[in-house]
Amino acid sequence: MTAEASGGAPSTATRCGFVALIGAPNVGKSTLVNALVGAKVTIVSRKVQTTRALIRGIVIENNAQIILVDTPGIFLPKRRLDRAMVSTAWSGAHDADLICVLLDAKTGIDEEAEAILAKAASVNHEKILVINKVDLVQREKLLALAQAANERMKFARTFMISAISGDGVDDIRKTLAEMVPPGPFLYPEDQMSDAPMRQLAAEITREKIYQKLHQELPYQSTVETDKWEERKDKSVRIEQTIFVERESQRKIVLGKGGATIKSIGADSRKELMQILDVPVHLFLFVKVRENWGDDPDRYREMGLDFPKE
Repeated sequence: MTAEASGGAPSTATRCGFVALIGAPNVGKSTLVNALVGAKVTIVSRKVQTTRALIRGIVIENNAQIILVDTPGIFLPKRRLDRAMVSTAWSGAHDADLICVLLDAKTGIDEEAEAILAKAASVNHEKILVINKVDLVQREKLLALAQAANERMKFARTFMISAISGDGVDDIRKTLAEMVPPGPFLYPEDQMSDAPMRQLAAEITREKIYQKLHQELPYQSTVETDKWEERKDKSVRIEQTIFVERESQRKIVLGKGGATIKSIGADSRKELMQILDVPVHLFLFVKVRENWGDDPDRYREMGLDFPKE
């Protein structure tokens, strides 16, 4: 139903808006997006800083469409890629209709959270405070954290949730549906994410790499989907290249006798089959691309602006 089709009745008019999730690395933004959508649209890793581009999850709640902007975790940037990710995160916040500021209940207001709260105060949109991982902290500490955060900035609402278990997520979904502005839906109702399937497939494989090699492999690695062929038997053939910066990293990804990359491919293929609901033939290749972190084309492919300095 569109806003025009509703005849102007406020109870049935559609609402639609962008909601940016802002927070430090590993605070649970990707997990919250997936919980709100009810399907996997962003990768979730034990290794911080795995979300690079503004991958949106799309939620339909009653007569509202909520478009979630999952920004990279805000942190103190050192390298060019770091600066691009932080810049992208804040641009996502300024362009959204609402802001959800996430805090880790265990970490509380540390140096990173303090900096985020200070900068978020300058964003001229209504803000919601979401304290995540509440199942790990005593109630008294949670109340003190909520009070401290609200003293630093005016929040329209405060939620205490566990994104990983789903506790409190329904309340956030209903509130966001009420708070996004009136307007027609911007995406088809059956679309969960505007990330193309080729990009999502690459993200899934990148997640599996981090799960297998989160201590051995640095962040200078990326995955690109080179070919996507939908075959007559309804199966999909996917070819992907994993790019690393050095030959030593390529050997780590391959593993002894190719065991590591086979395991990565098996895990990625299994998840892709669950999402696509068709047989998947996945072929992975590993190549060295020196200094890709300084290549503007790579940033554009990831949806990031290339910092000149």
